[in-house]
Amino acid sequence: MKHFIGRKEELKTLRALYEADGFQMAVLYGRRRIGKSTLIQEFIKGKNSVYYVATKVGGQRNLQLLTDEVTRVLAPELSNVHFQEVEDLLYFVGGRTSAEKLIFVIDELPYWAEKDEGVLSVFQKVIDMDWNEKNIFLILCGSSLSFMENKILSEKSPLFGRRSAQIRLEAFDYVEAAEFVPMYSLEEKALCYGVTGGVAKYLSLMDDEKDVHENIVNQFFHKSGYLYEETRNLLVQEFTDISIVNNIIEQIAMGATQEKPATVLYSLEKLIAVGIVEKRNCIGEEKNRKKTQYVLKDHMFSFWYLFVPAAASSIELAKGDVYYEKAVKPRLHDFMGKVFEDMCRHFVLERGLDGRLNCFVTQTGFWWGTENVPDKNGRMTAVPADVDIVGISPTDHGMVVGECKFKNSKIDKEVYETLVRRAKALPFSYPVLQYVFFSLGGYSKWMEENVDGKMVSLYTLEAT
Repeated sequence: MKHFIGRKEELKTLRALYEADGFQMAVLYGRRRIGKSTLIQEFIKGKNSVYYVATKVGGQRNLQLLTDEVTRVLAPELSNVHFQEVEDLLYFVGGRTSAEKLIFVIDELPYWAEKDEGVLSVFQKVIDMDWNEKNIFLILCGSSLSFMENKILSEKSPLFGRRSAQIRLEAFDYVEAAEFVPMYSLEEKALCYGVTGGVAKYLSLMDDEKDVHENIVNQFFHKSGYLYEETRNLLVQEFTDISIVNNIIEQIAMGATQEKPATVLYSLEKLIAVGIVEKRNCIGEEKNRKKTQYVLKDHMFSFWYLFVPAAASSIELAKGDVYYEKAVKPRLHDFMGKVFEDMCRHFVLERGLDGRLNCFVTQTGFWWGTENVPDKNGRMTAVPADVDIVGISPTDHGMVVGECKFKNSKIDKEVYETLVRRAKALPFSYPVLQYVFFSLGGYSKWMEENVDGKMVSLYTLEAT
């Protein structure tokens, strides 16, 4: 069994609330498989707690199951007690509190409250009338992002204003994701991060005693694979009609990233809200609508839509491994290109905020547009250009620019000179205070011997 990984800031928040006097309430939410339940179970270890996972069995059955858990923990001698109303059970809990704080957790609350929203008003009443004076830490948790944000956190919620903190749990970054597969090489760890999107459950499926490609085939390219139909399972939870959103995601995965027509904007906004799609602006040109892109923020969705639908016939014939070897494996480095860029932008922002770059970077992004270069006749011609990493420091009036290559070949003089040239096309008056390069395959002798070590930093996966 793998040890608990990451979530240091979230645990710090929960512990601070636990140690605070009186009633506290936290709302913890995030998409399915992200690790919410694991985080809660780690937090409540060794503490006085009632932990209940709601199910889609109706209000009365949830009440009975919760009662069973409450009596097991707080009153074993009353194991056969029955409550007719949720309110009565909650007042009973309040009456059983002591000097030791009680953690009271309802996990997957939407499964109960979606069909019985009145239960939220009951919690509100009991909190106001009783629990506010008790030593109770209430944690409400759910995977339906729309429900948690609209029914629990919004101003219209009966519980609005009662929470002490809210935590939206996100996917792991590359560094934490790599801890799930410690036996793998750096490249294999990056691949695992890329195809799982840093989601805790998916990472836990990766067995680092097996070849990384075997893991990918087993999970994505077998009918019995956990991730073979996972995208559909996730979409069904948030959308009533998944045909529209499925089409939108598929188009974005295939490269249709530009501004979308009004007919799909509603679904697109919801895809953004649940963390599958991201609206990105060209850094420095945020008001230019022509320089707005919609991209898949969730790397697992990106991998799935790029490769799995096209492999469906092969998978149904139990030939998914053959398809993967011939049609997917040769394209993995191309797929990882965008993932690697995201990893490196995160790295630059983190290092910039920590003071480990030449300026205090507080914003990162990427830029695309045109640059003027001479053609074969010497005439200046505008050609497409992009810069993978642009880090801005308004404090130091400077910027960091960078290039990422997830390829086995070494970065050479040409890549360096191209970045230096393209940096001049950026729409900023700030000077470049540092150039950063990230390479899977390392660097040529020229790069190692000729670039200015104070002005240029050369990173590999070992650093990121």
